[in-house]
Amino acid sequence: QVQLVESGGGLVQAGGSLRLSCTASGLAFRRSVMGWFRQAPGREREFVAGITWSGGTAYFGDSVRGRFAISRDNAKNTVYLQMNSLKPEDTAVYYCAAQSRGDYVGTGDEYDNWGQGTQVTVSS
Repeated sequence: QVQLVESGGGLVQAGGSLRLSCTASGLAFRRSVMGWFRQAPGREREFVAGITWSGGTAYFGDSVRGRFAISRDNAKNTVYLQMNSLKPEDTAVYYCAAQSRGDYVGTGDEYDNWGQGTQVTVSS
């Protein structure tokens, strides 16, 4: 199975950019749909973005579409989340997740491997 470790979180000014990385270990990484979720205190976990194994298809949550981009480098066992035009409401803990089955981009329970998260704080 896949183990996931996020990095790249931090403090950024509104309107700025930040890139998160998720490094995976496990033989099934290349065949796994990968996604990013976020959760802020007092709010439900929210789907941010997902990407197929080939990187050919990506899907974004409504709140980030047009501002964020997701990509993957299977040779490096890494998934990235490029966040642009950041807003204070983007402040959350961001989690990387992997699907062990399926080749479609899910938005919830399809993901069964999770990282520990990285904090992103956007100041106003």
